[in-house]
Amino acid sequence: MTIETLRADMVAAMKAKDKPKKDAVSSLIAAIKKVAIDEGCREDIPEELVDRVILKEIKTVQEQVDTCPDERVELKAEYRQRLEYISAYAPKLLSADEVKEILTSKFAEVLSTKNKGMIMKTVMAELKGKADGKVINTVVAELTK
Repeated sequence: MTIETLRADMVAAMKAKDKPKKDAVSSLIAAIKKVAIDEGCREDIPEELVDRVILKEIKTVQEQVDTCPDERVELKAEYRQRLEYISAYAPKLLSADEVKEILTSKFAEVLSTKNKGMIMKTVMAELKGKADGKVINTVVAELTK
């Protein structure tokens, strides 16, 4: 996902007078810009950074949905809709089988050590943003038994 695509979608939402979608995309763009400035790539924002921020925002909004009291029905519905909008921009993550295949082919020498900490450190550098950390952790645990 590129920041330009997000900007175009925000403009389209503004023209369609779709305030919830505009707000969701706008907050996503703001979060991406903040991380880009913090990392020193203000002008040329890489897709990897955009994808990473989108995944982080999804987790944040999911946490809002989970912690919102059930009696606040309108607020919970707003959070769910926001999660739906942001999830539409999420990159496709690798499945457990795909992660296992990558680990056994690319990281065979590291897996042979059975040192889970060292394996996770090496693998996360490669797969960060491409697969969920919990999935990677589960696969590594399975392979180091």
